[in-house]
Amino acid sequence: MPVQGWDEADEEQDWDEEDVRVRASRRSRPRTKIRPKHANAREGLVTAVDRGRYTCRVEGDPVTAMKARELGKQSIVVGDRAGLVGDLSGAPGTLARIVRIEPRSGELRRSADDENAHERVVVANVDRLVIVASVIDPPLRYGFVDRCLVAAFDAGVAPVLCLTKNDLAPEIVDEARSYYSQLDLTIVTTRPDEPLDELLALLAGKENVFFGHSGVGKSTLINRLVPGAGRAVAEVRSIGKGSHTSTSTVALELPAGGWVIDTPGVRSFGLAHVTPDSILKAFPELKAIAEDCPRGCTHTPEIGDCALDAAIGPDDPRAGRLASFRRMLASLAEADGKT
Repeated sequence: MPVQGWDEADEEQDWDEEDVRVRASRRSRPRTKIRPKHANAREGLVTAVDRGRYTCRVEGDPVTAMKARELGKQSIVVGDRAGLVGDLSGAPGTLARIVRIEPRSGELRRSADDENAHERVVVANVDRLVIVASVIDPPLRYGFVDRCLVAAFDAGVAPVLCLTKNDLAPEIVDEARSYYSQLDLTIVTTRPDEPLDELLALLAGKENVFFGHSGVGKSTLINRLVPGAGRAVAEVRSIGKGSHTSTSTVALELPAGGWVIDTPGVRSFGLAHVTPDSILKAFPELKAIAEDCPRGCTHTPEIGDCALDAAIGPDDPRAGRLASFRRMLASLAEADGKT
């Protein structure tokens, strides 16, 4: 039976695909790849991130912004230099758009643990990482500090070790200085009854990020450095365990110029994103010795002919650093074996 609307002339016609017209669906219409350049976007500094909203300082004034769709999955972190358009008045209820993130430097990265290959940028464009550690309550953990040092050297960020509560156990300060005597590391100490002149001089005019365990006194330091900062503080809950008081990362302007970024306290510092060579950068006193190791040396005691074993005995002041270095290598090797 002939199809309605079809005649013999159609049967004699030599049809091809050029004769078929298909109406394009609106949903299948190709999207343009051309994106606006936003040449008039104004630069701002991202100072806080909270559930998809970003606080930025634009010429000194706070502006609330959201991420523009064209940025896709690109992350935005505290310390980013961003291009903003839209309502930049900062008035209540207004919302600008972040349309561009400038190239970063000084990216501090960490992963949840050594087995988690997913790394994330914690902060960007920082000059200095201030590792805040208390000498007691909670106790100083050299392994954690060493991990922070690895992250700093890997990012090209200058590290500073700030020891708090040293009035409670001044002998630990001497122990720390001895432990890091072979490393060009600036160590500053703080006491609640003394001014912070030395630390302020180091921070002035720089982009600084504070990092450390919970309960070491980071927020207390921030409140002393930046009057009116209002960072929450709490007592240490029990020996060796601090309370999470800071729950967000925020950048605060120092009175003498520069910025200090306060971060939430953490339990560990994952280094799944670094390589053994990057770890060695944080141990220069070991790196010089390791140059005499045989090709392909894994720097583990099981290898038998590692130059580190021949040069550093159990009573050597560098023995503790060697043990820390090898713990990190073993942790990364174990993580690689599980992936």
